[in-house]
Amino acid sequence: MQVRLSPSIEQLIRSLQKLPGVGQKSAQRMALRLLGQRQQDAADIALAIGRALEAVRPCSRCRNLCEAEFCQICEDDGRDATALCVVASPLDLITIEHTGIFRGYYFVLQGLLSPIDGIGPDEIGLSELEKRLDESGLDEVILATDSTVEGAATAHFIAELAQQRGIRLTTLAQGVPMGGQLGAVDSITLGHALSGRKPYA
Repeated sequence: MQVRLSPSIEQLIRSLQKLPGVGQKSAQRMALRLLGQRQQDAADIALAIGRALEAVRPCSRCRNLCEAEFCQICEDDGRDATALCVVASPLDLITIEHTGIFRGYYFVLQGLLSPIDGIGPDEIGLSELEKRLDESGLDEVILATDSTVEGAATAHFIAELAQQRGIRLTTLAQGVPMGGQLGAVDSITLGHALSGRKPYA
């Protein structure tokens, strides 16, 4: 016999399933644990999410998540202004920063092109990226998108924008598996891929 949960619990389970990598069983386990033994934890999590939603916004320059107009990386004048690394998400930015190798600036797309899901150039900020590409002094754009169909399509679109402006294009070297997501690659492998980056073809 199937156990019927209350509508509020079912709604919580459905909401938790929206998180990446969380299936029905995991969401059910989390919901029941939070509502049963960990009610204070649940209240703390709800409060933290509410505060973050109020305080966090995209950086006006690179679209990374921050709590001011510009993120810490964009405010760092000591970085290499000739290099721009284009990534799909803030997690990808963090992963690359952990390598300690790249010292340029970033542009965070906040997604990848996926017409089937209704995600086009406007949804990932390509008009804002074009403005960055028009700035003087930019010598290299590193395409650090996922090795997926969506990542390749996005990289191709950005490559055309950069080539129209005569900007050198590079992409990560070996080490990032086909079909893999950048945020799931360990920093040592990603560091080697970044150091050995090659011209975009």
